[in-house]
Amino acid sequence: MLLRINLILLAAFAFSMFAISLVVTSMLQENATREVLAQAGLMLDSAAAIRSYTETEIGPLLDEKMKTAFRPQSVPFYAATQNFLKLHSEHPDYAYKEATLNPTNPRDRATDWEADIVQRFRNDATTRQVTGIRDTPIGRSLFMARPIHVEPGCLQCHSLPAAAPATMIARYGSDHGFGWQPNEIVGAQIISVPLATAESSASRIRHGVLIAIAAMFAGVLLIVNGALYLLVIRPVRKIARIADQVSLGDATAAEFPGGGGREVAALSAALNRMRKSLDKALRMLGN
Repeated sequence: MLLRINLILLAAFAFSMFAISLVVTSMLQENATREVLAQAGLMLDSAAAIRSYTETEIGPLLDEKMKTAFRPQSVPFYAATQNFLKLHSEHPDYAYKEATLNPTNPRDRATDWEADIVQRFRNDATTRQVTGIRDTPIGRSLFMARPIHVEPGCLQCHSLPAAAPATMIARYGSDHGFGWQPNEIVGAQIISVPLATAESSASRIRHGVLIAIAAMFAGVLLIVNGALYLLVIRPVRKIARIADQVSLGDATAAEFPGGGGREVAALSAALNRMRKSLDKALRMLGN
């Protein structure tokens, strides 16, 4: 009986562990994704702050110098990109790009998958943010993208080559980065954040939870086995031995034990009454 009970408990434990593993894995993966999304959102907000600071405070300081030489430090796009290039040197798994369909600087040109995101923003002007997961050479990476709209300040350099600063034309030429229209979506700010760290942390937590549950089950199994042995198995074995002796006519057999659980004790009391009744009946027959 003890073996059958243990097999049932083990089967229930295996099923429970499987179900718990699925639930815990799903919850931890969702939490890891939320954590990475929060990081990406913070980095995009930081990029927006850098762009705003450059446009309102750095740009005016360089207006005079722009007449003699083009200063890319005055361009918000450039400032945000350079800042994150510094971050990228310390954390190569993180990436930021202001991917543009028709950029002045060739390094900002959108790749195929980035161009798809930009086109999605262009097709639906109500879309404010796009997120997704990509497989990269260094593992899975979550990306977050927000559209880049043409603002009035952008048209000073990107409307027509004739309107752009001569120093900028001298640096980048007049073939690219022009023809932008007011409020047009020309690109996307795209941040890529690795999932490996968050997923590794989630995996460690999942293993810890499952090990804790397994240890708890082992403790419960030991307690259940001990309780069953003390309250049921041992008393029932004693009852069985005494019943065998009584069935063979051994009048010296001890009384049925009264220990164990309430039900076993009730069974022993009933057997003792039955034994006394049998003894009386045999004595009456003998007389």
